[in-house]
Amino acid sequence: MNFFRNREFRNMLINMSLVSAVGIAVSFVYDPTAGILMLITSTLLIIMSFFFTHKRYRDIKKLSGYLRRIYGGEYSLDIRDNTEGELSILKNEIYKVTLILSKQAELLEAEKEQLAGSLSDISHQLKTPLTSMMVMADLLSRSDLKPEKRSEFTKNLEQQLERMEWLLTSLLKLSKIDAGTVEFKKDDIKVGRLIQQALKPLLIPLELKSIELRVKGDEEATFTGDFNWITEAIINVMKNCIEHTGSGGTLLIHYKENPLYTEIAISDNGSGIDKEDLPYIFKRFYKGKNANEDSVGIGLAMANSIITSQNGDIAVSSKINEGTRFVIKFYKQVT
Repeated sequence: MNFFRNREFRNMLINMSLVSAVGIAVSFVYDPTAGILMLITSTLLIIMSFFFTHKRYRDIKKLSGYLRRIYGGEYSLDIRDNTEGELSILKNEIYKVTLILSKQAELLEAEKEQLAGSLSDISHQLKTPLTSMMVMADLLSRSDLKPEKRSEFTKNLEQQLERMEWLLTSLLKLSKIDAGTVEFKKDDIKVGRLIQQALKPLLIPLELKSIELRVKGDEEATFTGDFNWITEAIINVMKNCIEHTGSGGTLLIHYKENPLYTEIAISDNGSGIDKEDLPYIFKRFYKGKNANEDSVGIGLAMANSIITSQNGDIAVSSKINEGTRFVIKFYKQVT
């Protein structure tokens, strides 16, 4: 049998046999009856040891088979054992590991599906500008193209390149955040300065659309976070509001601080977001019904990732044709 190949079992069997032989010999010297009883007792002990070892090997063989099935990806097996003993403890520990492996396998599968979906979305987002650029490059190669058209196509080509650069840069930033490789700084941020910095690249779009800007808040309001990353998040939220606000609209920014958190509220009176779209607007590449044609659906996803990675959260409420309100909260660190 398999357990006879085990050196420890063979040594144990040999030692038990030698001890029993000595005991039987000594017993026969003093009393033949005692010798016979010693022989029977020793034989029974060896037989019992043999059967217990056989049972242990049988259980170990089952565990080996169980581990092979786990290796094959079968995580639904249940070998929990409520009895006492080393093998029972081992079974329960293996079961716990199986649950962990099962959860990890589910997470890995979800990540693979998410990656496949993201790659598909990226491919789709890049396909449109690439196709447009190929057409314009072909037109620009024509010698009979009018100068005004050549200038128009060249400008359009530059815009498409800028759009692709922004998309790829944003995706790289998102992938770093997802992978946890971004080391966010712990700056003491004054909200007033943060808002001013975020508004700088948006002043021209605000002016072009004649959008009234109202900023109100506690100048002493602060929180802890990475100034540059959070500035980018705020820019993306404001940009979304501006894109969905018509000419002559209003952009309202209000901020305050309390013992629990610092809050930044950004509101517009634009077209609003459809109720069915609200649960998904922070999802990567999601484009709502009222989204612009040039929208990629990545700005709010990035803002959400940046904010939630720095002890904050972002919520949104909206009504069609009445406007949208984003509320960002950065919670105080518990010390």
